[in-house]
Parts: sequence; structure tokens; C-alpha cells
Amino acid sequence: MKITVRDAPPRSVWALQQAGVHPLLAQLYAARGVHHPSELDANLAHLLPPSGMHGTAEAAVLLADSMAAGRRICIVADYDCDGATACAVGVRGLKLLGAALNFSNVSYLVPDRVVDGYGLTASIAERVKASGADVLVTVDNGIASLEGVARAKALGLQVLVTDHHLPALVNGQVTLPAADVIVNPNQPACGFESKSIAGVGVMFYVLLALRAELRQRGVFDAASQPKLDALLPLVALGTVADVVKLDPNNRRLVAQGLKRIRAGALQAGISGLFLAAGRQADAATAFDFGFALGPRINAAGRLSDMTLGIECLLTDDRTRADELARTLDGINRERRDIEAGMREQAELAADAMIDEDEEPPPALAIFDPDFHEGVVGIVASRIKEKMHRPTFVFAASQAPGKEHELKGSGRSIPGFHLRDALDLVAKRYPGVLLRFGGHAMAAGCTLLEENFDTFEAALQQVAHEWLDAATLTRRLDSDGPLAPEYRRTDVVDTLHKEVWGQGFAAPTFSEEVEVLSQRLVGEKHLSLKLRHQGQPVDGIWFGRTEPLPARVKLAFRLDADEWQGVRRVRFLIEGAEL
Repeated sequence: MKITVRDAPPRSVWALQQAGVHPLLAQLYAARGVHHPSELDANLAHLLPPSGMHGTAEAAVLLADSMAAGRRICIVADYDCDGATACAVGVRGLKLLGAALNFSNVSYLVPDRVVDGYGLTASIAERVKASGADVLVTVDNGIASLEGVARAKALGLQVLVTDHHLPALVNGQVTLPAADVIVNPNQPACGFESKSIAGVGVMFYVLLALRAELRQRGVFDAASQPKLDALLPLVALGTVADVVKLDPNNRRLVAQGLKRIRAGALQAGISGLFLAAGRQADAATAFDFGFALGPRINAAGRLSDMTLGIECLLTDDRTRADELARTLDGINRERRDIEAGMREQAELAADAMIDEDEEPPPALAIFDPDFHEGVVGIVASRIKEKMHRPTFVFAASQAPGKEHELKGSGRSIPGFHLRDALDLVAKRYPGVLLRFGGHAMAAGCTLLEENFDTFEAALQQVAHEWLDAATLTRRLDSDGPLAPEYRRTDVVDTLHKEVWGQGFAAPTFSEEVEVLSQRLVGEKHLSLKLRHQGQPVDGIWFGRTEPLPARVKLAFRLDADEWQGVRRVRFLIEGAEL
């Protein structure tokens, strides 16, 4: 591992400090590309306007007309946390905005990961029609559902696609579904600045446009219009859980959601999830979304039925919300057990690929007949982190009649665009990939079991061509040494309150320290006594069992540990340059 230090332009640091930003935060923000204090203003007035997102005006008209005519609207969700929160935002928002019209005829349908697969399929469109709906609205899916949208249109449904994924490629050409309206910042015609907005954020923007359309129609005025900011806790949760880049617009959405949660203005389901996770809502952080609440929602889609997660987010009954949150917590515990076993098997398979020079191949594809398809993405992420290689993990399909198909989920490293790699494999080996899609850093695909070896060889060939030694060297970006005056619990609290995440990494410091003592705790974590800048400090390296030398350069995050009522700073070790 190579530990590097981010550059913090002095002019930017000075400008932020002059605006009253905490000196340490000024350095951290400047190192993450913030050059002006206005970029840190989380006020809702600074959100990018809905008018800048192509299709929102047309979507608003379609929905307003449907509400006025009493048409039945069905939302087709996705089975991850972004899809679940987007669905909850859509159902809650449409009912809220339709109250003045006595409109509340909104339902939802979420595909089953195993039976239905991803996105709006033809069979899902038929189920929506059979439910009696007139209008089909996708959230967090649909942009690549060419057949599903075509079937919905053939059945006489109006179709509104809201999504944030990349469009489908047909013979190398971007191809959009034949929906009535498409709202997606990543469609070719859209100039919306925040290309990284999550699916839940797109739906929230559609509701903002719908409110403006209803206001123009005189349904309500600016003084009496429904307040959509109540939905921001859901928007924040889905945004962080989907690991989208936290650009300035996404950070504002997350900051506003956190602000409301800390003030007690949150949905009963989110409150229940905080309780089930043992976290404090009044001290909520983006970390809670990504590592506590998000996984519990996702577990329902991986192992059970995402309807549980969506119902948890929709109910206003505290007792029912707490009950559903506890159920989700139990499913998440089961998911962790399954993941642990799969991860062990996958690591053994990955270790077996390491050559005599102790180097793994440039990309990994792992399959085991006993793997559970609902957990392959998590395991791929774990192996990618351990091996620093683009990684696909496959499981046999559990769908009836498709037992010979393998469903794979991939995670990548910087410098290797996973979706583009799959596209190249598909072109070189026509017919090997039955379906594929995704992003630069995460993608999925389906293939026949008999074609697994061909896929593995093809993926590794692309990786050989695209990746060089520098890209394959693990690099950990840090913020350099921590000044001793900032080794305080109040500084820890200050850092925890800020919005950190994908593309806006949490502060990680690095410098050489002395290791005074070290021991294993829980059989798999390294507990450390360190000397930092002449002063003793505790450290913990989760998942590390190998001992460290007496002096070592560490990368670490600041945390606070409490013992017998006394809070003390400790270092959470992220890596070492050995």
C-alpha cells in the first residue's frame, strides 16, 4: 500500500478560514476541491433547480393531469435502499401533493430479486396493468428496461421513467426506452449538473416540479403549498446508502436530511431503524446511513421481500415501524452470517489465483454453487477491498427454469470502468453475456454457467489491456499529519457532524507513530497503544491480525471511545505503509 497526501491549495484554505470555517475543516474541505465558502452552504435555496433536469416539467404535467383525472398511479421500485427510499418518497409525496385534489390513489410494486430480476420487465408491466393502474412510474430503474416499457405501453399504460443509471447500449449505441417521459440526469439530452444524484433524489426533484405545476394551476399558493422538506430524511438515507458521489448538491440534500433527523423530524420507520441499530438519531451521521440503516433496508431485498423495507418507511405507526425495523434487523443478522461463509470461500478461491510472485490476476471472477445471489455484491466488494482488483462474484440463479444461469455482481477499482468492460466483453464474445448493466464502479451481469470460464478469461484480458502497475497498486489518500492540538474529543464531534462519503471522503490522517504495545481482541482485531506526537493514544485496526513493527506509518481516522464515563480519542486504523 502507498499512502499519499491530498493537496490542500493554500488560497482555498485561506478563503475558507477567512469565512469563519474551522481551521482543520478548512484544510480538509480545500483538499476535497472546495474553493469557496458558498460551496458549503447547505441551505435549500442553493439546491440546483428542478428546471435544469430534463423531463421534470413534462413529468409534472403528466402527474398533475393524472391526479386531476383520478387515474391510478403505480410506482415500480427497485429492491435496494435507494429504490426503497425513492418509492417511499414517491408514495408519500404524491399523496401529500394530491391532498388538495382528494387524490390518494397511489400504490407500489417491488420486483423480487430472485423471481423477477432487475428493473421493469414485461411481466412486471403486466402485473401493474392487472392491478388496475393507469400510470406506471419507475423509481431507481427503467432507463435500460426497453422491453418492459414497450410492454407497458402496449398494455395502454402511461409510463414515466425516473432513474439515474446509465442508459442501455444496443449495438454500441445509447438507446432509450419508449416511455411517455424520462427523467434521468444521465440521459444524453440532460444538462443537469449533478450527474451523481441518486434515484431517490431524482424522484424528489420530480415532486418539486409537480408542486410548481400544481401551484401554477392554482391548486394551492406559495403560502399553503405542502412542505416537501419532510421527505429529506428519506432522500438523505437513500443518497448515502447508494454510495453515489457526494457532490455539492448531494451534500446539501444529505445535510438537510441529517438536520431534520437530529431535530426529531423523521419518519417513524427511520426512527425505528436507528433504535434497532443501537444508534442515536439526535446525533445522526452519514456513517449511520451507510453502515447501520442502509444495510438493514438492503437486507430485505437480498434475502426476503423489499416490501418489508418500504412498509417500514411508509408507516406512521410507531409500534408497527419498530416491529418492522426489528424484523429487518433480524434479516440483516442472517445476511451477515451468509456473507461471512461466502466471503471465506471467496477469499480461498481468490488466494488460489495468486501466482508465484504473490500477485493476483488483474481481475477476478469467482463462482461457487453454494453462493446466495442476494449477497454476491457485498462479497465482491469485500474481495475487491482485500485484493485491490476488479471483482465479480457469481451465484446460480434461484429463479424457476433458470437454474443454469449465473447472476454476477461486480465491484471495481479506480481506473477500470466496469460497465464499459462488460460492454467490450459482450462485443468480443457475442452471446456470452445474457444481460448486463451498471456504473463505472459497480455492475451486474447474467450468463450461462457453461460460459463462466470464457467470461473470466475475457474479463482478465480487458483488465490486462486497461490496467497498469500504478493502477494495480493500492493507494490510500490521506490528509497528512494530525496536529496534536486537534487530538481532542470535541474535534471528533465536529468532524462527525459533517457530511462525508463517496467522492468526499471522511478525514483520514497519516504519519509515522511508535507502537508501544499490540494485542488481538475478538480474535480478529488488533488493539494498539501508540505514541503520537509524544503523547500516548489508543488505536484499533478492525480485521487486522498481523503484528506491526515498532515504528510504522499509519493512516487513521479520528474516533472517540468511552470507558467508565470518560471519553478519549482513539485512532481507527485504515492502513499501513510497510
